[in-house]
Amino acid sequence: MKFIFDVDGTLTPSRSPINKEFEEWFYNFTNRRKVYLVTGSDYEKTIEQLGERICESVDTVYNCSGSSVWKQGKNVYNNDWHLPITERSFLLQCLSKSKFVLRTGLHIEERKGMINFSIVGRNATLGERKLYVKWDTEQNERNRIASEFNSMFPNLVATVGGDTGIDISPRGSDKSQILRDFDKEEIVFFGDAMYEGGNDYPLSKAILDNCIGRCYTVNSWNNTWDILKNYD
Repeated sequence: MKFIFDVDGTLTPSRSPINKEFEEWFYNFTNRRKVYLVTGSDYEKTIEQLGERICESVDTVYNCSGSSVWKQGKNVYNNDWHLPITERSFLLQCLSKSKFVLRTGLHIEERKGMINFSIVGRNATLGERKLYVKWDTEQNERNRIASEFNSMFPNLVATVGGDTGIDISPRGSDKSQILRDFDKEEIVFFGDAMYEGGNDYPLSKAILDNCIGRCYTVNSWNNTWDILKNYD
């Protein structure tokens, strides 16, 4: 049995470090089980949230939705795709048209094989992020932008990821791409964005459609921990 985990909202609060008590428990879990991480963030941010000890104890860390792969602290694969000019222009137009007035910079963050687009910006503080979360919950802005983007650019896929961003990558380069490295052993996947349009959805759909495991939709690291205790 292999365990795959999203990070933000699944093992940690969004863009925040892992709880210390859960960190110790989860580290011990990684030493008893085959554990894999898959996140839209880059490796440096994953280290900030989970620490080197956990990142190097798991079997594999799939960053940038699987377009950057790390094993025991070493980068073993990168996809060097970059966002085309036309698609970039569309996102900048969305940024200029948004009625959410706060801007913090780094609205298009280049990652390996993907980009993250954020109206409020990746430089936002936790308080500023919460303001945008409230706005987006009411206005459904990210889902609207992602839907329009997908209609205009069918060769790419935009999915809502984390609290404030939209992950964009070439079609087929979403989280489901990591299944290339998995055999027929049963998979258990934990994520918080398995709804259609969420960045955990493609992987969960592939697992369920191919009958190769089960998926748990969670709403916090506490929720994840409660379920994991049944596997301990």
